[in-house]
Amino acid sequence: MSAPPSYELHETSSSASSASLSASVLPTPASSRKQQQAPSTRGVPTAVIIPIWIVLSSAVIIYNNYVYNTLNFKFPVFTVTWHLMFAAIGTRVLQRTTNLLDGAKDVHMTRQMYIRNILPIGILFSGSLVLSNTAYLYLSVSYIQMLKAFTPVSILLLSWGFRINAPSRKLALIVLLISTGVALTSHGERAFDLFGFLVQAAAVAFEASRLLLIQLLLHPKPAPASSATVSTAQEKENPHQMPPLNPLLSLHYYAPPCALINLCVLPFTEGFRAPIAGLLGWDVGVLFGSPTPAPIMALLSTSTALDVAADAGTIIKPIVAGGVGMFVWVTNALVAFLLNVAAVYLVGAASGLVLTLAGVFKDILLITGSVVLFASPISGMQVFGYSIALVGLLLFKLGNGK
Repeated sequence: MSAPPSYELHETSSSASSASLSASVLPTPASSRKQQQAPSTRGVPTAVIIPIWIVLSSAVIIYNNYVYNTLNFKFPVFTVTWHLMFAAIGTRVLQRTTNLLDGAKDVHMTRQMYIRNILPIGILFSGSLVLSNTAYLYLSVSYIQMLKAFTPVSILLLSWGFRINAPSRKLALIVLLISTGVALTSHGERAFDLFGFLVQAAAVAFEASRLLLIQLLLHPKPAPASSATVSTAQEKENPHQMPPLNPLLSLHYYAPPCALINLCVLPFTEGFRAPIAGLLGWDVGVLFGSPTPAPIMALLSTSTALDVAADAGTIIKPIVAGGVGMFVWVTNALVAFLLNVAAVYLVGAASGLVLTLAGVFKDILLITGSVVLFASPISGMQVFGYSIALVGLLLFKLGNGK
């Protein structure tokens, strides 16, 4: 999303809140004193689960980037929607076969709770996922990871703008450090694409808004109470308050509406391709055109399918021999889903400090892996700028955003 779940608004990880390439990093209204504990995490050593989480988290991004740019499957909205549908089914299978979602028994979902808490956050998260995945069509994995470091700054600016939190000298210094670092990484980017940059900036804005809304809706500041009795009475008066959820429960509740939202967007973006797109010179989708969804045509990737697409005026870039294929498509979604399962165990096994350091290490490893695997160009100025941004990022997380 992704990275460790956001325990509080101030603990969002640069990769987690990332709406990582995949739909896997779903809204994780995070921990508070009342958060449901991750089940069955005992017996899983921290030294085991952290490397597993780092590998899965990096694999999701690298795998999706491979699908988009190596297999030339240029349909991020469709990919995200598939991940969400897979997750919606997967969590319900786990609910019936394991105890990982036993916490759902404590959530008494009402219509008002669903409309008030699930839908607004789901809309923002769908926007974040679609935009962040689209950015990988234009920017390198390493540069996008650097840009995601700006998420805490967006959260702070929004919270100050809406007078949710008050600024301080320390937070102003953090904003300056991260902003300077991200500016240097952008200046040093050798393959800079303005449209891709704007798409990723919009994704960061959506993600910051989502995290801020989670804080406001799911973790509102408690009203002053003269006694514990009054506090308890106040809780009973608000039966539509969504309880804090662990990562897998968040996935369980948010995946279906997010998938539905994306399905509604899909026909207008990449669901159908028409000749007008080619005339304009844009690789964009419009509602009217080929009667067959372009992503499905690309998935089939047979000569017959491509011939039919060409006859219908559908714009599909050449797909490598064999296409994406069912094996890649299923394993791609499975890796994204397993990341959320690993996150449940990670939350139960590691402290906040360990999660923060693991997230930073994962980002550095992912940037390095992008350079090695995809030959992504990276300059000395970017290394210097990202180092500055990481200092601000660590100050933000370790200082609890205060």
